[in-house]
Amino acid sequence: MTTTDYDDFADAYSAENESGLFNAYYERPAMLRLAGNVSGRRILDAGCGSGPLSAALRAKGAVVTGFDVSAAMVDLARQRLGEDADLHVADLSAPLPFADAEFDDVVASLVLHYLEDWSGPLAELRRVLKPGGRLMLSVNHPAGYAIEYPEADYFALTKYSEDYILDGQTAWLTFWHRPLHAMADAFAAAGFRIATISEPPPSPDTPAELLPPVKGSGSFMCFLFFVLESA
Repeated sequence: MTTTDYDDFADAYSAENESGLFNAYYERPAMLRLAGNVSGRRILDAGCGSGPLSAALRAKGAVVTGFDVSAAMVDLARQRLGEDADLHVADLSAPLPFADAEFDDVVASLVLHYLEDWSGPLAELRRVLKPGGRLMLSVNHPAGYAIEYPEADYFALTKYSEDYILDGQTAWLTFWHRPLHAMADAFAAAGFRIATISEPPPSPDTPAELLPPVKGSGSFMCFLFFVLESA
């Protein structure tokens, strides 16, 4: 694989997502903390994958709609959430099949860093949000890129690929690094206001054997989280 198409390793990725450090004990708990009380809120899970965040939000009382570009991931999400779940195969880089102001909140977990252009996707997510609605998102931490690739230009929009081995399968995933100021500029241009920037520690119930060796606070450089509010 040389693209971010998850179809060929959807099952292996979903299994890792269930119990791995970065998803089960870091990204997903952080997103749920940022979301807070979602009872009765209509939420769009943009890039829902196999549906674990959708399931968690639904368990907290939210009315959840999800979409993913990978049909295999959507199939897995439907197995998890039920045949009547409101799930779609859709591409965030194209117009979305939802009405204006349809949702109270949007969650986009580890999605935007796959896209070179954020202007269209952010405009679509703002379009489907009610005025004052929230977009909660996570992306690869830009400072982590600078640490991992010290010879690279932190300030340049840069395409890079990394290999992941899951259940004996090797997948090459392609990302786009952008510096923090470019993220903030894109949010503002799309009509969003940054309400929260978060660099959370892992969940307190993380098994000790999963944690990397860190000093001090117990936090480590991984993902960067935002809560944005639409105008």
